[in-house]
Amino acid sequence: MSEKLKEFVEIPQEFVHDGQQFLIRCTKPSRKEFIQISKAVAIGFAVMGFIGYFVKLIHIPINNILVGGA
Repeated sequence: MSEKLKEFVEIPQEFVHDGQQFLIRCTKPSRKEFIQISKAVAIGFAVMGFIGYFVKLIHIPINNILVGGA
């Protein structure tokens, strides 16, 4: 029973320790890194938006043919 209790207490302690180590290693991105990441995210949003738009564009006529122009 004591082993389970030790394991129950050990897991959160290990999680907190790993979290502290992660925060210690984290650094604030430079302006150049921030702009590069922002551009990549914006391009990703645009690509996903165009994909969604074209899927919707193709889906509407197909749906009208299947359902009928009711």
